[in-house]
Amino acid sequence: MEALRIISEEHQNFWRIAITLEQVADEIDAGAPVDPVFFQSVFEYIEQFADYAHHLKEDDYLFRLMRLRSAESASLIDALQEDHRQASLHLEAMKAEFANASAGNQSALTESLRDYCRRLKTHIQTEETKAMPLARQVLLEQDWAEIDSKFLDNRDPVFGDQAQIRFRQLYHRVVSFAPESVGLGAHSSGVLQANTAPGMGDVLLKVTGLESSYGRIKALKGLNLEVRRGETVALVGANGAGKTTLLRTLSGVQPMGAGQIVFDGADISRVRSDQRMRRGICQSPEGRQVFGPLSIEDNLYLGAYTQPKHQVPEDLEKVYAMFPILKEKRKLPAGTLSGGQQQMLAIGRALMGRPKLLLLDEPSMGLAPLLVQEVFNVVKALKAQGMTIILAEQNAFAALALADRGYVLETGDIILTGSGKDLIHNEQVRAAYLGM
Repeated sequence: MEALRIISEEHQNFWRIAITLEQVADEIDAGAPVDPVFFQSVFEYIEQFADYAHHLKEDDYLFRLMRLRSAESASLIDALQEDHRQASLHLEAMKAEFANASAGNQSALTESLRDYCRRLKTHIQTEETKAMPLARQVLLEQDWAEIDSKFLDNRDPVFGDQAQIRFRQLYHRVVSFAPESVGLGAHSSGVLQANTAPGMGDVLLKVTGLESSYGRIKALKGLNLEVRRGETVALVGANGAGKTTLLRTLSGVQPMGAGQIVFDGADISRVRSDQRMRRGICQSPEGRQVFGPLSIEDNLYLGAYTQPKHQVPEDLEKVYAMFPILKEKRKLPAGTLSGGQQQMLAIGRALMGRPKLLLLDEPSMGLAPLLVQEVFNVVKALKAQGMTIILAEQNAFAALALADRGYVLETGDIILTGSGKDLIHNEQVRAAYLGM
């Protein structure tokens, strides 16, 4: 039944595409311009992968064998295959409305986008809740051997291991949008809180003249930065730029040589790391650094060590709602988790400390594209809840697309700062860090 796992993964990606298109429709209605490059990549992806690869494999193998094994499945399969046929017609309608939008008729395009997304979501839900359970019941072992052999050759051009460069903008828009958790390998989805983020408040963190060294090598050379309450700030730069050193110095793990750190109105320059954590600076470190022999739940309890005991069960359930796979495996050793799931555990452990400032150090490092997407969905959801975040990330495009502001670091110096959008469009940043 490996095919069903692959189909579900593809459904997750199509669902995120739908959420992204709905967000884009809202933007267009609010006056944003229609982006031709983005829409051309969407149309190409739907036509080449969704309509051709995904739909045809289901029709030719999964649905054909289901008809053979179960007469009762006929009406369900008829409806799903009619959806597949209609999908290509709806795509052509969207293309036509896209062409008309350049002449000023944008409302018809957004209506077409929302109609397509509504149909796509309904189709996915029907397959997941009706067709796939029925397939598990009626198909034989030899059927699955034939179906699996075809679906194992799945080359998703956006989210697969060999993602194609021409879909880069689509991928990053999907990463930036759609804060819905799909569980990251769990059998059920989590429900992330959809609180509206408050407006940017007072300065929560102010760093002045910050220096830090490793022996004789000065890693930070007099940095100045500030972070406002409720803001998401990205730190971007190459390896060795000083991103990790800065976060470690803020949390107190790395000694500072000069400068001042003011957090929540108090000078914490000489405050120990454990006391900084108690004040609300919590870090998800580079490389995850979970306690492998301990259970997943014990790792989370350690994150709440400084918190009042009565609030821990509620916080634990919030983390489990965000990361359902952690709840399903909560009694297993943390070392048995995949890299992506360990990253979720590291973030969850930091959240158990109820941070006023969350430090995320390279959360996407070493993860497959689908898991990178899941990580950024989570960061976006935390941002939507009003959490103050500093995100150090080599995936500069995704980080800046998400951030309110960004700082570009180079060999221990801040060389550029500005809004995330401004930095994405800065030619120096695009050439050096975005590969454009």
